[in-house]
Amino acid sequence: MPGKDSFRSAAREPEYMHTSTATADAVETAPTAKRLPLLDVLRGVAILGTLGTNIWIFASAGGEAGPLIGSAGATTDDSFIGGLFELLTNGKFLSMLTVLFGVGLAIQFRSSEKRGRRWPGRYHWRALFLFAEGTIHFVLVFAWDVLMGYAVTAIVVAWMLKRSQRAQNAVMWTALGLHLAFIGLITASLSAGTGTGVDQRDLAKVEALYATGSWWEQVQFRLDNALAFRIEPIVTFPLLVFLFMLGVKLFRAGAFGADAAGGRIRRRLLVWGLGIGLPLNLALMAGPEQLFFMERYVAAPVVMLGYIGMVGLIVEKMRRGIVMGAFESLGRTALSGYILQNLLASVICYGWGLGLAARFDSNPWFVLVLWASISAILLIGSRLWLRRFSTGPAEMLQKAVLR
Repeated sequence: MPGKDSFRSAAREPEYMHTSTATADAVETAPTAKRLPLLDVLRGVAILGTLGTNIWIFASAGGEAGPLIGSAGATTDDSFIGGLFELLTNGKFLSMLTVLFGVGLAIQFRSSEKRGRRWPGRYHWRALFLFAEGTIHFVLVFAWDVLMGYAVTAIVVAWMLKRSQRAQNAVMWTALGLHLAFIGLITASLSAGTGTGVDQRDLAKVEALYATGSWWEQVQFRLDNALAFRIEPIVTFPLLVFLFMLGVKLFRAGAFGADAAGGRIRRRLLVWGLGIGLPLNLALMAGPEQLFFMERYVAAPVVMLGYIGMVGLIVEKMRRGIVMGAFESLGRTALSGYILQNLLASVICYGWGLGLAARFDSNPWFVLVLWASISAILLIGSRLWLRRFSTGPAEMLQKAVLR
């Protein structure tokens, strides 16, 4: 059983990518006369943000098991670089991806209504396929993938979209209340010191697995500890429901549109999200480690709203050039980019690849260079890929199967 320190580590489980099962055709139904590329840019930003959290897990000696066993460096460390990564990325982009997934669901629903189709209809097949994608990705690539949790949440929220607005609001705010109550109970339990220590022999075995073990041995380890690795979407299911429905509400309010009303909403998100979220986040970071659940699952979603507003303002003011085009391309190939970043990090860090995690063991400069290098590959690679193809390879497979 993980101890008190590892409970804090477990809360820093990685963030992952998949934001929407909406097709390109469905996205074009968004009700804007002159549409900003904001949604794709946000997805691209979120991909690199999730990498900013996940990269510390790959680069730690304990690998994917680090957050469970409290392995040093499995999360960010106490260096300036580690603190900066924690402040900027921890929990923020998980929340952003969840909201964007809700936006994609709202786009699908609107498209279905306009075409007179039954809802949720075939969307359940999309969710089931997403669940299968998540299962394969979890087993073969990355233990902390949360596609399965998103798929289950998508089915619940899709069903709710046919209900009255009053019923939707009731579910949304009830989910938030349950989430806050649950996080409060966890924080109180940690403050009471109910955790137990981690056996150092288990720690040594896990570190040896990721330093010298084979890929197949790591697959077996994920399967043997599947429930532990699935804990985040279980614990945060009410938060997932709330953020999904928040994404639906923001989309319907026009928060992602290119008109003046959308700009006003984004400015309010920027002011309130960063104005409240950042001071709260800093205060929780400065407090005892038992407050980490509050930091990741309470303060971070507030900061995330500020991020959406900030990215929206940048997209609105900047001329579309190479940088914005690269983020937009990554957003259009988000699923492929997410899988690729985890494959690259695994090959570079784990023993069956280059084994650099055992050599550097979360050295903050190594982590920073690794994150920047993989980010550059994703941005440049997606840009080049879309010069020849309309979407990413993983997205192509998804569409072919669903078709």
